Amino acid sequence: MAAIAIRDFPARPGADRNAFLVFTALVWVAVLSGFGTDSVQHLRRHGLDYPPIVHFHAVAFVGYLALFTTQVALIRNGRPDIHRRLGLAGAGLAAVMVVLGPATALIVDAAAYAARGETPEFLAVQLTDIAAFAGLTAAGLALRGIPSAHKRLMLLGLIYISDAGFTRFLNNFAATPLGDGLLGTVVDLYLGSDLLLLGLGGYDLFTRGRLHPAYVAGVAWMIALQATAATLLTNPAWKALSLHLIGH
Repeated sequence: MAAIAIRDFPARPGADRNAFLVFTALVWVAVLSGFGTDSVQHLRRHGLDYPPIVHFHAVAFVGYLALFTTQVALIRNGRPDIHRRLGLAGAGLAAVMVVLGPATALIVDAAAYAARGETPEFLAVQLTDIAAFAGLTAAGLALRGIPSAHKRLMLLGLIYISDAGFTRFLNNFAATPLGDGLLGTVVDLYLGSDLLLLGLGGYDLFTRGRLHPAYVAGVAWMIALQATAATLLTNPAWKALSLHLIGH
């Protein structure tokens, strides 16, 4: 029954081609505004002191975003043949990110603890981010034969990892008046990416009058991981475990 509902989702090729390009452009805005301002501030204060893995991480993630944008543009311009050929490269790069993301988080958090005594509870967010990306992207690749499900799941995976860019710029402004409680924390971590998430659902409701089953399942996965991260951040047992993960 679920498979029938997915395959029967109404097609809107023209509208989708523009809408998915707009959502991808908004992820670029998050990345450039968030990491751009953060990187400039870091360079002014500390110079080029990033561990080498951070540079590999940045190249892989920006490369994936550039490839994702290319894939969306190819579909928009009627070249699904090239899109399919590049799909293998996208899957390989996504796999690299799934390994590189946690490795970078562990190394950077270990360095911060050694230098400034900063405890690594934030690993909860970093690890759930990559888990969300991995689950959504794997599902999207598995359903590549059903374009309506494939493109929504792939976009949701990209939207989830845009949270880091939004946190460095937009989210902080909205969260500051809310304080350090649970609501302020969730807004600080996920506001921008969740707005994109809601925007994608709103687009389907406006153009089809219903939500895609793959979108509903993807949102459930995203909310579960966001709730997990927010809960772990203040959990003493997680603090001890996070220290153990960085070797302390």
